[in-house]
Amino acid sequence: MTSEPLRARLTRAWQQRAVALKAASFATVGLINTAVDATIFFLLLAYATSSLVVANVTAWFVAVTGSYVMNSFTTFSAETGGKLRLKDYAGFVASGVVAVIATTATVVFAARFMPVWSAKLLAILVSFAVNFSITHFVVFRPKREGV
Repeated sequence: MTSEPLRARLTRAWQQRAVALKAASFATVGLINTAVDATIFFLLLAYATSSLVVANVTAWFVAVTGSYVMNSFTTFSAETGGKLRLKDYAGFVASGVVAVIATTATVVFAARFMPVWSAKLLAILVSFAVNFSITHFVVFRPKREGV
């Protein structure tokens, strides 16, 4: 057991960008975006459309934009330098297309067997797994030295 205080260990781990801490940060940003996504999704279903696909894709697009901004300044700030770039946003959105296809398929399929709220929750879990994997390993991967 080390005598180093917990706060110092967490700070060092955060600075070293341990994958587990990145996942926790990504999840925290994701909670905020989940609230945005779900709010827009259900508002659209209640007032604008009866299409699960239209509601889900529209809600996702708004949430993914917020997610890019927040993750650029927090989770992946070491990789972005805390700067927003159109190229990174395009990559983030493009990688999110894979996730939105997975979540839309999940919500439409699952809604056949469970309440829409439950189907949307399942889709959110699918989205987290897909989004974090692609974002961490592809979009915001650390820049290699000398490249």
